[in-house]
Amino acid sequence: MTDDEVETYVGELSNIFEWIDQLSEVDTQNVLPMTRVVDVQLPKRKDEVTDGGARDDVLANAPETDDGCFVVPKVLE
Repeated sequence: MTDDEVETYVGELSNIFEWIDQLSEVDTQNVLPMTRVVDVQLPKRKDEVTDGGARDDVLANAPETDDGCFVVPKVLE
């Protein structure tokens, strides 16, 4: 970095730290944490364990299968 770049970044960082100090003055004691500005409940599906019902469709994409499982090369001897 050049000396001019250092001076530029020093000024920018000073502004950022001043802004952080301003934010620390805001009273957030009774403010609940939020993930978005508008409180929206996302639609949820039932949490059910299933096999997906698509085993044969998935295995159809495999180069080699055996008894309903993927066949892969040995990794360990």
